[in-house]
Amino acid sequence: MRVEEPYSYKTVSSKLVQVAEIASRYKGRPEMLMKVIIQVQKIVPSFSASVAAVIAREMEIPQTEVYSFITFYAMLSVKPRGKYIIRMCKSAPCHVKGAREIVQEVEQLLGIHMGETTEDNRFTLEYCPCLGICEISPAIMINEKTYGNLTRESVRSIIKMYIREDVE
Repeated sequence: MRVEEPYSYKTVSSKLVQVAEIASRYKGRPEMLMKVIIQVQKIVPSFSASVAAVIAREMEIPQTEVYSFITFYAMLSVKPRGKYIIRMCKSAPCHVKGAREIVQEVEQLLGIHMGETTEDNRFTLEYCPCLGICEISPAIMINEKTYGNLTRESVRSIIKMYIREDVE
């Protein structure tokens, strides 16, 4: 299997031990891969080749299956990401209600563009197909928390709160 460069970074060995502990509980049960991935994502925000290899070895499934699974879902990543992952809905309702202006404001505040991570590894900006909260669009999700009915002012306030680490 030829693996892209972003997938080749190192994962700390103590994290790999934790990944092995989780995956080993589901040895020989490939249907549990999603459950393993969800648990592992709480430990490692992105899936390096070594993380995929540990999952594959412990679950006794091909590493290519793990990699295919990880790259299929937008909420998973093989590239290192920031502590705060900011997802912007790119659906029609968000677009019509001003998502572009919200994206521009966030990009300006953080000094990065969509698909990038800040140099300090604190923030990653990503598009996602739909957050499922069209009634409060435009909307973003930061890690697991959603924010809707956004304006340039409100998103600026939200991002500054995360910059100050003034969040739970």
